[in-house]
Amino acid sequence: MLSVILRSKNEARWIGRTLFALANQRMKQIEPIVVDNESTDGTAAIARSMGARVVTIGKNEFSYGRAINIGASAASRRYIAILSAHCVPMNELWADYLVAALQIEAGTAGVYGRQEPLPDSEAFDKRDLWLTFRDERLRQTKDAFFHNANAAVPRDIWEAHPFDERIEGQEDREWGQRMIGLGFVLRYEPNARVYHFHGIHQGRNEARAERVVRMIETLHSRNNGKTSPMG
Repeated sequence: MLSVILRSKNEARWIGRTLFALANQRMKQIEPIVVDNESTDGTAAIARSMGARVVTIGKNEFSYGRAINIGASAASRRYIAILSAHCVPMNELWADYLVAALQIEAGTAGVYGRQEPLPDSEAFDKRDLWLTFRDERLRQTKDAFFHNANAAVPRDIWEAHPFDERIEGQEDREWGQRMIGLGFVLRYEPNARVYHFHGIHQGRNEARAERVVRMIETLHSRNNGKTSPMG
C-alpha cells in the first residue's frame, strides 16, 4: 500500500534508525526507497543491508524536487510517503495515520505530519518545531504550507502533478500552492509523528535562509498575480 521515499546525504547516523522504525510499522509490506545524493559515509550500504532499495542521484543533477520524483518513479505502491532520512517515525502507527488522512475525502492531494525535537536538540530547533507543528488536525483549502520531511501523497496525484525539479528549495510549498490553486485539499495530521533532530531551519544557516526567503518571495509574487522569475 505504501512506498516511502527517503532523501539522504551522509545520513549514516540516522538511516538505520529510520529504516528500523519503518520495518516495525503496524502496516506491513512498506516499500522503502532511499534516494542517495553521493553519500560518502556508508549511508547507502547501511540502507541496502536493511533491505531498502537505493537509487542514486548525482550532486550535479540534484534538486529536492528531482530527488522525490526519481524515488516516486521507482515506487510501486498506491500511496507515496516522503521522509527525510534523519526523520524517525515515533511509533508503529505513523504509516497508518498518513494513509488514513489521505483517504478521508476525495480531492485530498497530500498530508504532512508532525515533527518533534529530541531531548538534546538545540533550543532554537525545539522552539521552531513546537511552534510550527501543533496539536490540531488541519484541513487546508487556502493555506499552502506543506512539508516534505514527513508527508504523503497518492501516487495518481503525484503522476499528474510531480514536484518542480527546477527550483532550489521549497518544492513542497510550491507544490502545495499549485494543489490549492487547482482546488485540492491539503491536510495536517499531528498523529503522524517523527523525531527531527535538527529541526526545520538547518542549524540557522544564513545562506540557506536567504535561498528560502527568495523562493517564498517568488511564491508570494506568483500567488498575488505579479510577475515573478518563475514565469
